[in-house]
Amino acid sequence: MPAKRNRSSLRIAIILLTLFTAAVHVWLGLGFLDNGGWAFVLNGAGYVTLLALLLIDWPPLARMRWIVRWLFIAYTAVTVIAWLFIGTGSPFAGPVVMSGQTLLAYADKAAEVALIVLLWLDGQAQAANRA
Repeated sequence: MPAKRNRSSLRIAIILLTLFTAAVHVWLGLGFLDNGGWAFVLNGAGYVTLLALLLIDWPPLARMRWIVRWLFIAYTAVTVIAWLFIGTGSPFAGPVVMSGQTLLAYADKAAEVALIVLLWLDGQAQAANRA
């Protein structure tokens, strides 16, 4: 029973972190749609889509859940890496000016790194259940 509860806690955390980062990206993207914000909106939609694919209990998809999980991890990692080079508030993208948007970016990156870790742990838990 504790292992099942632990897996449920992982899933809830994955859902919350994904919805948080998706909301941040959509909200930021809608703020500058005419100047490339659509990429942020699509990024948020990608997070929601990957979450849905991970959680849907459909037998043909369940067999490929490990692929979806690794795609989700890669997608999140690419988002974090892209922010490092071009994101507002990134130490590598120029001078850092602290603002509400910069603090939100840092909170979002922390959520994305935590999401990567939790997705990996969820995969380990699923593999342990199969064994």
